[in-house]
Amino acid sequence: MDDRDSIRALQRLALAFRDARDWRRFHTPRNLAMGLSIEAAELQELFLWKSEDEARAFLASPEGKARASEEIADVCVFLLYLAQECGIDLGDAVRAKIELNGKKYPVEKSYGKAAKYTDLE
Repeated sequence: MDDRDSIRALQRLALAFRDARDWRRFHTPRNLAMGLSIEAAELQELFLWKSEDEARAFLASPEGKARASEEIADVCVFLLYLAQECGIDLGDAVRAKIELNGKKYPVEKSYGKAAKYTDLE
């Protein structure tokens, strides 16, 4: 199974869950974009005020990994819903964006650098 099929399978699963509860009427692009942002903020909250070492220790613990897993899944589910409602094939969008980023960030200019593409020499 290729990655596109995996994304589509997850999307079908998420949509079936949503549709069984008659939630599509609430899933407007605006509401889903806000929900995605809120879920991403809940993920960020897990790491708030932690050093890099503390964050890695948190993720190494069973509880921390479980909590992060749940928040990452929430972000993913909202993204799957939003892509569906916007008529965007998520697999195609990701592939196109990686190709574009490859042009903006060629390996020979960006390797080991955290600079924005406009600041690469």
